[in-house]
Amino acid sequence: MADFWTWQLTLPTALAAIVTGYLLGSIPFGLVLTRMAGLGDVRKIGSGNIGATNVLRTGNKPLAAATLLLDAFKGTAVVLIVSHFFGEDAGVLAGFAAFVGHIFPVWIGFKGGKGVATYLGILLGLAPLMALIFAIVWLAIAFTTRYSSLSALVATLVIPVALWILGADKIAAAMAVMTIISWYKHKANIIRLAAGTESKIGAKG
Repeated sequence: MADFWTWQLTLPTALAAIVTGYLLGSIPFGLVLTRMAGLGDVRKIGSGNIGATNVLRTGNKPLAAATLLLDAFKGTAVVLIVSHFFGEDAGVLAGFAAFVGHIFPVWIGFKGGKGVATYLGILLGLAPLMALIFAIVWLAIAFTTRYSSLSALVATLVIPVALWILGADKIAAAMAVMTIISWYKHKANIIRLAAGTESKIGAKG
């Protein structure tokens, strides 16, 4: 835990990391891609979310895959770029800011996605092995239940614990807060899961 209290950041560096991460994380790729494809506003179908799972409800699998990759890539890119120029601690902060940007994007009235793909992308930039574990857990739950939301809830719960056990205190703390925010954004899904009315992967809006 001692490592958690020794952040190598100056105020200008921290501010630069936060602004860069937030602005890049705010890019709503799901909305941009569906509009470019002539499918209208993805926020008006299914869950109303701008993420890949809801884009899949348009019936366009390549577009959903592109949304997933771009939402993840923006998180990875932010972490790698900021870490390269300002150090790993700044990369952690920038990754967290990108996650917040995805969920509360300035470009579309602070109403964004639930952050699962971006969470994974940030994890890939910060701790690649943990990203693999996340993917394995997500896929195992998804194949078993076909619930994207349940897969995300379980995977995001496992990661901070695993990171803390491995001694990556700063990354674990950032991911833990991101997990709490993601669970909050999934509150409607949790209610539907409990009621047995949650939509399964591949169900159209």
